[in-house]
Amino acid sequence: MTETSAESAARTATAALIRDYYAAFNRGDTNTMLDFLTEDVIHDVNQGERRESKEKFRAFNARMDHNYKEELKDIVVMVSKDGARASAEFNVHGVYKNTDEGLPPAKGQTYVLPAGTFFAIRDGKIARVTTYYNLTDWITQVAG
Repeated sequence: MTETSAESAARTATAALIRDYYAAFNRGDTNTMLDFLTEDVIHDVNQGERRESKEKFRAFNARMDHNYKEELKDIVVMVSKDGARASAEFNVHGVYKNTDEGLPPAKGQTYVLPAGTFFAIRDGKIARVTTYYNLTDWITQVAG
């Protein structure tokens, strides 16, 4: 079946939303990232607990900004036909600045880590962010 103009517009809008979200991430602009989220956003990472709300997302980003300096490169965004779901695959280029609780000591180690995120979109905003990466690979890179 051919895509309707409404479906095409929804896909385009969602792709732009995800790209803008990651552009804000790469600038270290948490406030703009928060503007792209619903108030009740669900945030999951594969090695952590579920966080629900913009405030919990903000707190997570503050901890990440304190411990890591990261830039996402080679970002590829994929969007469902109706624009309600999206995913992105990318490489995280980072510096481990400060020791994160339960992880190896930080000494400014650099790393490159493949990762991916799944999104749910509601009313033009991101309602769910689910990120996956290989923690064992990251630990190997920074502990080496």
